[in-house]
Amino acid sequence: MKKRWLNRDLVINRAIEMADAAGSVTAVSLTALAESLDVRVPSLYNHVAGLEDLQHGMAVAGVRLLLDELRAAAVGLVARPSLEAMAHAYRQFAHKHPGIYPLTVRAPEPDDAELGALAQELVQMLLLVWATVGLMGDDALHAIRGFRAVLHGFTALESAEGFRLSLAQDESFRRLVAAYLDGLGA
Repeated sequence: MKKRWLNRDLVINRAIEMADAAGSVTAVSLTALAESLDVRVPSLYNHVAGLEDLQHGMAVAGVRLLLDELRAAAVGLVARPSLEAMAHAYRQFAHKHPGIYPLTVRAPEPDDAELGALAQELVQMLLLVWATVGLMGDDALHAIRGFRAVLHGFTALESAEGFRLSLAQDESFRRLVAAYLDGLGA
């Protein structure tokens, strides 16, 4: 009798490892994943309904990881230091997880309760942090959108090798975040 050692988490985590190693989620096919796990493709269907379900699971896991890293970066901090720490954690996440990072960027579909709940948790956490610099309600939501655009824009250009000058990217990132926060009076 064969041992059943596979489970959904193991399948999704292996797919994440493969995507991050390749730098793209498109590198993960069910065939390549099955090969990597040393099983046949039909065995995967006991744990994922197909490629779309696998990618959804990867997105959920990715957003959870991002939330954990942002939360950990902000522990014990308030106001501007918290926002700066979260900005750096966001950038590090994008570097560490180039394969699944793009899955964390897209807003969830209205009928996706699981990703919707995670997105709401992220927004609530950010609203609390922005409140510590005096921004609330719609002003805070606009600030969050802008902050996200600044962070994503920099990391997207960075991952596409858009910065070739011999100038420290870390310093450019620090100055960009500072300029955005200064502009909001944070």
